[in-house]
Amino acid sequence: MKDELRKKQTLYKRKFFFILHPSSFILRNASFILCRKGFTLLEVLIALAIISGLLITLIYTVNYQLGIVERQETVTVATLLAKSALTELEKKPESKKGKFEAPYEAYTYEIAVKDSPYPGVKEITVIVTAGKEEVKLNQYIYK
Repeated sequence: MKDELRKKQTLYKRKFFFILHPSSFILRNASFILCRKGFTLLEVLIALAIISGLLITLIYTVNYQLGIVERQETVTVATLLAKSALTELEKKPESKKGKFEAPYEAYTYEIAVKDSPYPGVKEITVIVTAGKEEVKLNQYIYK
């Protein structure tokens, strides 16, 4: 009895055998084998569309961040140049315009010295520009 039951189970197992996988579907019958492996064109196109969308977003984000970094670098250099000009003018304040020396020839400055409303105090204004960016620093000195 057990042998007959085992024969039926093995015949049943041999008759149909299913394997389900995302990229392949295999149906095995005693005389018929259907085997499909790989990806369809639609699956490949959808994957390419998703990857290209992600790459475009990534490139846009990196480009935007590089623009911000470049702007902040320009503002930082302009601020440091304005502070150095203010330090030099504390000894002998005078109004003038000009360009900075190399490697900062892209930066221009304008210095204005005027009397403040307080007696004996002068106001020094330094404006440093580079392209569209402008940094303005004010300082009061006693003279």
